[in-house]
Amino acid sequence: MSTSGMVTPVLWLLVAELLLSESFTQRTGDSLHVCPGGCICASDLLSCVSQSLFLVPPGLPATATSLDLSHNSLHQLQDNWLAQLPRLHTLRVSHNHIRHISVRTFHNASQLTHLDLSSNRLRSVEKHFFQELTNLQELLLYNNQIVRVDSEALLRLSNVQKVYLSWNQLTDFPFSALQEGSLPQLKVMDISSNNLSSIPVDKVIALPQTIKNGLYLHNNPFMCDCTLYNMFLHWEKSGFNSVHDFREEHTCMALRQPKALLRFLKHRKMFENCTSAALGLIGMVDASFKGVVGEPLLISCNTSLQGEQTTYLWISPNMELITYTGSANQMFKLYSNGSLEIRKAQKENSGVYTCMAINEQLMRNESREVNVTVHYPKHDGEGFNTGLTTLLGCVVSLVLVLMYLFLTPCRCWCRPPQNPTLPNECSAQSSILSATPPCNDDAGRKASSGKHVVFLEPVKDCQNGKIRLAISEEFPEVKNPKIQQLKSDSDSTSSIFSDTSIMH
Repeated sequence: MSTSGMVTPVLWLLVAELLLSESFTQRTGDSLHVCPGGCICASDLLSCVSQSLFLVPPGLPATATSLDLSHNSLHQLQDNWLAQLPRLHTLRVSHNHIRHISVRTFHNASQLTHLDLSSNRLRSVEKHFFQELTNLQELLLYNNQIVRVDSEALLRLSNVQKVYLSWNQLTDFPFSALQEGSLPQLKVMDISSNNLSSIPVDKVIALPQTIKNGLYLHNNPFMCDCTLYNMFLHWEKSGFNSVHDFREEHTCMALRQPKALLRFLKHRKMFENCTSAALGLIGMVDASFKGVVGEPLLISCNTSLQGEQTTYLWISPNMELITYTGSANQMFKLYSNGSLEIRKAQKENSGVYTCMAINEQLMRNESREVNVTVHYPKHDGEGFNTGLTTLLGCVVSLVLVLMYLFLTPCRCWCRPPQNPTLPNECSAQSSILSATPPCNDDAGRKASSGKHVVFLEPVKDCQNGKIRLAISEEFPEVKNPKIQQLKSDSDSTSSIFSDTSIMH
């Protein structure tokens, strides 16, 4: 046998072995880096957008850090399906038909930081939905059909910074879940464009300053209310982004009519009778302190951030920055625990102060608003003198009234007898000067033939000033410009000086 015939089979064996090894390596490599049909794989990015998927495709590459499954027909996400993607930190499943999330949907997904479930068909946000996502920073749930959010649904999201719940059907929201310490990193909570007709203003006011700055509540069918208006007005004056960015979209319904929407931050004349602007500011602060002019005043910054790693700064009502080195006018002193001392308080120091606590180690900051009112000191002696003066004035007035009532002028019987032929002028004078009518023995007047006028005059015979109806005679014209001549009958004089005008 020739040598050439023996070499040929050996070469064929070597070629076949080489081909088999390459095929095995290719299959092994494909099993690690397979790209589903219709999807786009680029390095660690995987996009399966608009592929009419009803289920998540199996065998996804384990190197993917970002997965986009939006604009498909997914009705659910399988349990433990993210176990094959240990590096995944961004997941987009928007514009699908997902109605519910099981307990183990996001199991083994603790590295996920961005989750987009917007534009689906979720009806509620339950407690177990996101309890595994302890490192989640952004949660997008807008444009669903959510009518309820469980009060504990967000409690495990200790690192979440932004939550978007706009364009849903919420009629209520658990604002207590946003209280101090529960979501320390939260900066944006968007609940705009829902069905909220009212909110617990007292709970919303008590929220941390950083959350209120990013609490978006616009485009809700709120009922027009002065307290709500004052809160948003205060937020606008504080420069909160939630109001500043959507100023004209803050509306309320007047008279519970959907068509009677008012842009209350734009048309403020409709709310002029609510309260004064000062009350709107003072009612929204976290604490209040009162001081006296000329005396030192210490105000505290009550935040949950304490310790040596926490630094503080204050902003005065005049937007003056106050730090540990003091301020330009050296009127303030800032202590290491965050307390601020106004050394000699003045009337112009009144207003709303803002305290900011910063902890770089925890990467957190908090702020508080404090209302300060400085008034002039009250002098006890001055208050006593004012009260005594008022009391003496009342006593003097009472004495004068008593003198006017009881110390009448001398009556006719205390004077020497007069000529009986002259008219009894003393009787007329006494009736003028005395509050008590004179005591005469004359008989009552008889009505004459020309009686027109009816008026009231004191009853005679010393009846203590009781009023009776009397009829006056028709007085003839008198040429004398003086008061008509007094008749001998004292009743005529009494009618002239009566308080009631004579009617003809």
